[in-house]
Amino acid sequence: MKPLDQTVRDAFLAEARRRGVAAGEVWDYVKWLRYYLDFCDKYRRETLDRDSLQAFLLKLASKNQSAEQQAQAARSVRLYLELAAPRAAAVPAVSAIEPRAAPPAPPPAAPAAFTPQAAPPAQPRPPAGAKPAVIVGGARPDRVAEPKAPWPGASPWDAVIVRIKEEVKVRQYSPKTFDAYAGWVRQFAGFAGKPPDGIVMQDVKDFLTHLAVDERVVASTQNQAFNALLFLFRHVFKKEFDAAEGIVRARRKRHIPVVLSSAEVEAVVAQAAYPYGLVIGLLYGCGLRLFECLNLRVQCFNFDDGMLTVHDGKGKKDRTVPLPKVLVPELRAHLARVGNLYRRDLRDGFGGVFLPGALERKYRNAPREWIWQWFFPAKTLTLVPETGARLRYHLHESHVQKAIHQAAGQARITKRVTAHTFRHTFASHLLLANYDIRTIQEMLGHSDVRTTMIYTHTVPSRTQKERASPLDLGACARPANPAP
Repeated sequence: MKPLDQTVRDAFLAEARRRGVAAGEVWDYVKWLRYYLDFCDKYRRETLDRDSLQAFLLKLASKNQSAEQQAQAARSVRLYLELAAPRAAAVPAVSAIEPRAAPPAPPPAAPAAFTPQAAPPAQPRPPAGAKPAVIVGGARPDRVAEPKAPWPGASPWDAVIVRIKEEVKVRQYSPKTFDAYAGWVRQFAGFAGKPPDGIVMQDVKDFLTHLAVDERVVASTQNQAFNALLFLFRHVFKKEFDAAEGIVRARRKRHIPVVLSSAEVEAVVAQAAYPYGLVIGLLYGCGLRLFECLNLRVQCFNFDDGMLTVHDGKGKKDRTVPLPKVLVPELRAHLARVGNLYRRDLRDGFGGVFLPGALERKYRNAPREWIWQWFFPAKTLTLVPETGARLRYHLHESHVQKAIHQAAGQARITKRVTAHTFRHTFASHLLLANYDIRTIQEMLGHSDVRTTMIYTHTVPSRTQKERASPLDLGACARPANPAP
């Protein structure tokens, strides 16, 4: 774990004591802050993003931290965000970013205890008629915002990351897309070593060349970095991204996916503990992605018709797949156990489950309704720092991945087994059963049949005749050699 910057630590401690945090608890605040910063660095998340705090609390819940510890960690990180976020937001962004109107209420003034001793002098007002550089919420267009002293370690790129998040949300992209793009922009900023307004196309070329030559990343990784910088230029900098100026797109190599046999699948399921064996059964039996399986709710299952509805899959697409009949008794038994947990949560007065988007504001009672409960709920509750409520999340992906890895090892499988391996196996076994490629495409949720065609390489070709040479089949007439 990285040490905390001395300036940040001293300022954080002073403000915590000023707010009345007990002397025996203040160092716990520092401990949780270090854990949070280390979490953001490890998982390439923004420290000043409140969504990172929620992800951090989910991680603590998955580590079986108590509710009191989660609450203390939330108070510590919220204190840090309250003091650091206003300064990061006040850092002027690049000139290519158009000023945006902020909420009507101006940001709260930072306490004097958090003002660095060597604060930069206030910027002089521009001459009359000059275009203001930064406009704060509630300020008139003819007024220039007085820049605040930046938080120790604040960077002009913080404002760029905030804009990336806004643009990603406007386009309804996946949160994982933002995590990937923000991570690449941070790496690019560290490589370039310039403020945002000094970035030119040559920096992009040098960075992509560095990834390919020095880091030796694979083609898909290089193309992801290219797409992140393309998004940065077009939607944040509002500049044209001239990809024709010497930037070479790496050609992605198609890899044949790993496929298990039916006996190997059964061996892994037999070694997996409850409920991970049931998760594996759905991954293989329905061809689900891991996040699609963990996001299943009670209302997704139609036992009468034997259908499973997958909502908000990859690309925000819905699809239906048949439920495996052999799993129905086990699924019903698991649903009964989920119902017992649900009734116990209601009896103890907890708030329910997390809902996607703004559904919780639109349907205020939905988090407590039975149909919205997770089919694979987490074992512990998660604290919501904004409201203080404790809600239940679904199983953490890392727990399922570890369970699959351990089960494959105990089953002595000599192949690399991941959660996605069972999806590959699902498609390959359907091909072996003579299902047509279009049907498999719909069941997998692929937009293009060419993506599904990769599974034709995972199954042996079948023919009604024994293999033979064309010469032996009489495909061409070959005159017999005359006798010498």
